[in-house]
Amino acid sequence: MIVVAVVGILTAIAYPSYTAFIQKSRRGDAIATLADFRIEQEKWRANNITYATSTASLGLSGSSRDGYYTMAIVSAGSSAYQVTAAPAGAQSTDTCGTFAIDENGPDYSGSNADADCWER
Repeated sequence: MIVVAVVGILTAIAYPSYTAFIQKSRRGDAIATLADFRIEQEKWRANNITYATSTASLGLSGSSRDGYYTMAIVSAGSSAYQVTAAPAGAQSTDTCGTFAIDENGPDYSGSNADADCWER
């Protein structure tokens, strides 16, 4: 009985830490995929008068590399764009929420993930 109690206490302490660690490691999925989008947007812009408005135009999926984030091109024009990575599935409870980039790099504005969330 004591063993069961000890295991229960250890589980109650360890599980939240484990979950936080897993979610933090999955953030790399969003960051890496956003880097792919940034590269592809700049390649697209080098050959067109505007940035691409769809993931298909860039040859990319609407999901991140490992599928933990839903990717979207929120806006695109001749001189600017914004791409977001919204947590999905098992990652949807992550406190960092949505990651975003624009033509200048990470976008920390509004409800987007802050600089601390971008650390790996």
